[in-house]
Amino acid sequence: MLVKRKRKTSRLTRMEALWGYLFILPVVLGLGIFYMAPSAASLFLSFTSWDGMTAPSFIGIENFQNLMKDEKFTGSMLNTMLYTFGTVPLSIAFATLLAVLLNQKIKGMVVYRTLFFIPVITMPIAVGMVWKWLYNSEFGLINYVLGMMHLPQPNWLFDDKFALFSIVIVSVWSSIGYNAVILLSGLQGISSSYYEAASLDGAGPMYKFFRITLPLLTPSLFFVLVMSFINSFQVFDLIFIMMDQQTTLLDSTRTVVYSIWEDGFKYFNMGYASAQAFMLFIVILIITMFQMYFQKRWVHYQ
Repeated sequence: MLVKRKRKTSRLTRMEALWGYLFILPVVLGLGIFYMAPSAASLFLSFTSWDGMTAPSFIGIENFQNLMKDEKFTGSMLNTMLYTFGTVPLSIAFATLLAVLLNQKIKGMVVYRTLFFIPVITMPIAVGMVWKWLYNSEFGLINYVLGMMHLPQPNWLFDDKFALFSIVIVSVWSSIGYNAVILLSGLQGISSSYYEAASLDGAGPMYKFFRITLPLLTPSLFFVLVMSFINSFQVFDLIFIMMDQQTTLLDSTRTVVYSIWEDGFKYFNMGYASAQAFMLFIVILIITMFQMYFQKRWVHYQ
């Protein structure tokens, strides 16, 4: 009887394992076909010279050597970092403030949450086109309002001083909703007993926020921070839509991903574009590893 029971248990275990593998099979196939295989192919192409039409020609590390001397690539990497370090802190700060406000018990709060989340589900092309018209130096609403207030009216998208900053504003505006939803879920996971105990001790709102809310919100903040860095380093659509591609001013807002697209699909230098993609992957990986390492010092789990 004991042997039969063991055989039945092992058979059930095998069946459960089989069903488990079957359920995750679509995801594994999707990752393999659409992520792992193209990544491996891109890594191989980074060591070749390929125009996308003829057979690739192996050239070793020549593409990477050229990258180190390419001012366009170093400039695009600098622009990407400036964009990232401008976008991430602002978007997280505003998203945290918005999440705290949306966590209050106010009538019609569901409507407010929906309104703030609309930019997240809006296509980037639509967002870029609308903001491009808002930034228009002659007919844009922003400069019209500034003119009514007798303030300077910059040429937002065609001035080196404002071009990248203009893109940062749009990116922050469109990403606040997603980050706020993540942080709102973290806020709702904080037990009310902490606030009740603090109130009994006479703690005020600011003390509760900095001593209770922020420390217990750090796991959600850490997730938002990592994802925001990754997404910011991969920015392309807003740059492509909002900037006039026929002007040399694009150099002041060219990002790494835009440079990859330009070399790969405009100049058909696929091998060089793949080398840039691999270098971008290395930069993102290093920054993410630093974030994972230093999270032990500031992320607090309940």
